[in-house]
Amino acid sequence: MTSLSPASPRVSPWVLSAFWFGTAFHWLLLLLILLPANVVRFVGEEQKGTYLGVLLLVGALIALVLPPLVGAHSDRTGRRVPYIRLGVGVNLAGLAVMAFAATALSGLGGFWVYVLGFLLVQFGNNYATAPYSALIPQLVPPGERGRYSGVMAMLQAVGQLLGAVAAFVIGLLGLPVIVSFALIAAVLLIPALVTLRGVPETAGPAPQAAQGPTLSWRELFAHQPFFWVFVTRVLFALGQYSVQPFLQYYNADVLGQRDPETSTSVMLVCIIVGSIASALVGGRVSDRTGRKPVIYVAGGVMAAAALGLLVAPSYPVALVLAVGFGLGFGAFTSVDWALGSDAMPSASSYARDMGIWHVAFVAPQMTSAPQGALLDWGNAHGGNLGYTLVFGIAALFFLAGVVLVRNVPDAAHRRAAT
Repeated sequence: MTSLSPASPRVSPWVLSAFWFGTAFHWLLLLLILLPANVVRFVGEEQKGTYLGVLLLVGALIALVLPPLVGAHSDRTGRRVPYIRLGVGVNLAGLAVMAFAATALSGLGGFWVYVLGFLLVQFGNNYATAPYSALIPQLVPPGERGRYSGVMAMLQAVGQLLGAVAAFVIGLLGLPVIVSFALIAAVLLIPALVTLRGVPETAGPAPQAAQGPTLSWRELFAHQPFFWVFVTRVLFALGQYSVQPFLQYYNADVLGQRDPETSTSVMLVCIIVGSIASALVGGRVSDRTGRKPVIYVAGGVMAAAALGLLVAPSYPVALVLAVGFGLGFGAFTSVDWALGSDAMPSASSYARDMGIWHVAFVAPQMTSAPQGALLDWGNAHGGNLGYTLVFGIAALFFLAGVVLVRNVPDAAHRRAAT
């Protein structure tokens, strides 16, 4: 079996990151625009937060369990590309089921068919993610991971920007929902093909003896760089998922926007423009100064923006805060993959370990169910109390991530720079 050495990347950062561009477009349009709107159509206004939380919870269960299992199997077979290919196919099938439910069905019966499609989407996307996540630590030298992570963050932000623009245009033109699903499928598939053609079919780990032992889960979490990177990524993701799923409802209930789907799209554009501005810079800076200083700034800015949204007196002020949040978010994502790659203890289990690392981002989606219930409970008591609770909790998560990332050993970056 031919393997690729981490000593010399053979794939450009743009080709390697193409799949992540399509995935970013896919999840932004699906999670932030289509899911909230479709849930209201199925269950009505009074229970929208609860049912949206349930939908995200059942999807997160798959995202929690699948990546480490698929990653471990990918490590054993020594292949990456076939897993990505199959995962994308299942993802596309799930989108077709969701589109059918959203256009042809209604009520709770339609909602559960929609949930089935979403489960297929989650299964397929996460089936592909763990082997894909292994490609940066496997193919990219440690001293260049910040640059590659920055390119990935920038393409992620551009994908999200295009998703927000697409949502705005679709809403402006009043196009049917089937158009959105077809567009998501196309933008997922085409960039995935770019990555699949650019990554060698034989891309996989080298023989175990040459790359180190496969650690048990207990040994993996006892490895300090991995443990603290995992914990801080969980905290940042908790902050993100305390706010992100409910932005459309925030625009309607707090900011009083008559067309919350369109106003949310504009707000997302502001967030993403800010993140594009900081993504490439953050990654390159982290290669020289370390990952942690970038995280300190990013987390502080995101916490301040989340708190600012609670007191924003108008929609234009909220848009300015959205740009600030985007600057912090872009800086964080620019070092996210590099920080995770630096923390990997053994090259013989990159896909499994990156799959476990990925859990730190997707598991916090499970909190959307209790957060949605908290939102509905707080708002039922008046004064938009639910948004104060949920957004305030988000700020606390960001600040906790900033404090605890200090525990990531500096040796992890010194190793990366050599």
